[in-house]
Amino acid sequence: MTLLDKDGVHLTVDDAVATVTLSNPTKRNAQTPALWRALVEAGQLLPGSVRVVVLRGEGKSFSAGLDRQAFTPEGFDGEPSFLDLARGSDADLDRTIAEYQDAFTWWRRNDIISIAAVQGHAIGAGFQLALACDLRVCADDAQFAMRETSLGLVPDLTGTHPLVGLVGYARALEICATGRFVHAAEAERIGLANLVVPTAELDAAVADLSAALLAAPRSAVIETKALLRGAVDRTYEDQRTAERAAQARRLRDLAGLSD
Repeated sequence: MTLLDKDGVHLTVDDAVATVTLSNPTKRNAQTPALWRALVEAGQLLPGSVRVVVLRGEGKSFSAGLDRQAFTPEGFDGEPSFLDLARGSDADLDRTIAEYQDAFTWWRRNDIISIAAVQGHAIGAGFQLALACDLRVCADDAQFAMRETSLGLVPDLTGTHPLVGLVGYARALEICATGRFVHAAEAERIGLANLVVPTAELDAAVADLSAALLAAPRSAVIETKALLRGAVDRTYEDQRTAERAAQARRLRDLAGLSD
């Protein structure tokens, strides 16, 4: 069932699995503010039955990053150019960037598990969109690069936090500051990719992972994801307390005693 098809974003739902496809392969799924708004809408349209969301890119590349037209004086039709945004007030600029970031935040909601299926290039905003997901399954031709610094910018689409969490501060700094390519084999070795498979097997590998994620009861998966996401900011003792509280909720639910 198709729920959305606009501005380079296609959303379909098949029972408990939703698929969000970046659908502009002629431009290697380059990203625009309109695409980001469509991604926000896709998140809002997800039915409550959805447990797994797969993010993929049509064609040979996952996403080549920000459409460079954003840096031209004319920008995109009906949109302020980035140069115009820079001339605005601090409050307006902050608000606009926050709106762009909204496209990258909902993928980590506790009630879903998101999987980025990455083939070919995932550059800049494309890299950050893959990082926005909980898991990454990569084709063996996948190449990640954070090229913002080469443009005099910083990665600002929520990618820095998950990148440091996955690969550590020193490696994240080196990847971002140099803008070099991280190929699939290295991505798997350093923890950026959960799994690397031949390109022809990417869809099947994602389907297998989705089925495995759906095997456990939804409430247990939600509680577990919430525990793991919160662990980074908790002390060891606080995490023990959170585990006990979560398990108490699960036991009462299994015993039919929950509210």
